[in-house]
Amino acid sequence: MLRSLKDLENFTVSASDGDIGNAGDFYFDDDCWVVRYLVVETGGFWHERNQVLVSPIAFGPADWPTRRFHLSLTREKVQHSPDASLDKPVSRQFEQDYYRFYGWPTYWGGDGLWGNWTYPAQLAMAAPSALREDLDRGDPHLRSLREVVGYHLQGADGELGHIDDLIVDDRTWAIRYLVVNTSNWWVGKKVLLSPHWVDRISWAENQVYVSLPREDIKHSPEWQPGQPINREYEMRLYDYYGRPVYWPQDGPEEVGDSLSGKFGGHD
Repeated sequence: MLRSLKDLENFTVSASDGDIGNAGDFYFDDDCWVVRYLVVETGGFWHERNQVLVSPIAFGPADWPTRRFHLSLTREKVQHSPDASLDKPVSRQFEQDYYRFYGWPTYWGGDGLWGNWTYPAQLAMAAPSALREDLDRGDPHLRSLREVVGYHLQGADGELGHIDDLIVDDRTWAIRYLVVNTSNWWVGKKVLLSPHWVDRISWAENQVYVSLPREDIKHSPEWQPGQPINREYEMRLYDYYGRPVYWPQDGPEEVGDSLSGKFGGHD
C-alpha cells in the first residue's frame, strides 16, 4: 500500500517488548529512491541516546488508528545498536557495523532495491550463508525527509512549486511519488510526480529539476491528501505524462522494483 511519510511522523515506535520513542524522520537513498532508515527520537527512554536508526528490515505493521509503529526488535537490541552520530552524514562504515550487529545481509551490491532481495523483510530471513563482509567503502546516498521537504521544483520554464511530502510503498519502502505543492503559483493544488522523472537534484541550492513545463503540471491529475492512491489514479497519471508504468504489465502484478529506474543525477 502507498503511504505518506509525513503521516508517519510522530507515530509511537514500539519494540517487541515496549515503546522506544517516536518516529522523527526518515533517511532515503537518493540514488534509487528507497527508504533505508527510520530515525527514532528516544528522548525520555534512554538518557545516553536521543536518536537511533532502524532499518525497514525490522519494520512490522503500522497501526494507523492508534498511531503506533511496530518493530520486530527488542528494546535492548535497539538500545545497543551502533550509534550513527546524525550530526554527520551516515557513512558506509557505520552501515557495515550496523548490518553486522543485527546479522543481516547488506542491501548494496545486488541488482534489487535491497541487494539480492526485493523486500526488506526478506533480509531478516536470509540464510546465514548470505551474510558476508562487504568491502565496498563508497559513501551511501542517504538524505533526510526533513531536508528535502520544502525544496523548490524547477521545470523547463520556471518554478513549479515545492516538495511537500514523499509517498512510499510500505512493503518495499520504495519512494513512488514526490508530492508537489503548487500553491506558490496555482492556488491549492497538489500533484504527484515519480522521482524517476527527476533530471537532477542540487542539494547545495535546495532545488529539484524536471523537464516538464508549467502547463503540464498545472493540468495534471490532482491528488487530494488523505485519499488513497489506487491503480486507476496511477494509470491516469502515467497516461497523462506518457511515461511507462513501474508495475509489470504481463502476468501477475507484483509490488516490486529494481535499480533500473534511477534518475539522471544530483550535485
